[in-house]
Order: sequence, then structure tokens, then C-alpha cells
Amino acid sequence: MIGETVLRFLLGGVVVSLFAIAGTILRPPTFAGIFGSAPSVAVATLSLVFARQGPEYAASEAHSMIIGAAGLVAYSAACIWGVERPHIPVWAGAALCWTTWMAATLVLWTVVRGGA
Repeated sequence: MIGETVLRFLLGGVVVSLFAIAGTILRPPTFAGIFGSAPSVAVATLSLVFARQGPEYAASEAHSMIIGAAGLVAYSAACIWGVERPHIPVWAGAALCWTTWMAATLVLWTVVRGGA
């Protein structure tokens, strides 16, 4: 358990550093934030899953990550829509955005799972 935690820490740190370098090189600099955390954690996790449980399980995890990312895109679009409407209360806008994320993710998961 401790060995895996240390490995995750080291692998995650290396990948975060590589993504930070990519974010520094690319323009605009706001890409540094995009490349700084989530992709590096996903790559580290997938690497460990691949090494421990094989390619089939890693592929399943990757599909889940892709579906979650697509849900995040839907959530972000809903946030943009909500911010442009100041007459909507914050709590209602937040609830709508979270519902959008969950609905998009559930729909995509159902479609992908039904196709498998």
C-alpha cells in the first residue's frame, strides 16, 4: 500500500512536471493550468492500472475518463450559459450546471455501455 502511494506520488510528480513544461511552452500561458493537474493524474493512474491490471481494465478506465471529460464539457457550456443570465439565482444556476454534467455523463455512459 505504501509502495503504491509512493509510486503514485513519484509518477504523478513527473507527469505533472512534464505537463507544466508543455503549458509553459505553449501559448497562451493559461494552458499551464489546463495541463497542470487532471491530465497528469489521469496518465499516472492509467499507467498504474495498466501495469497492475492489464490493458483491458486500463481501456475501461480510459473510456470512463473520456465520458467524464465529455460531461465536464457539457457542464462548462451550461456554466457559460448560466453566467450570461444574471436573473437566474446562483443556487439554481449551480444546480442546473451539475444536473447537466450528471445527465450528459449518464447518457454517454449508457450509450457506450449499451454498445459494448
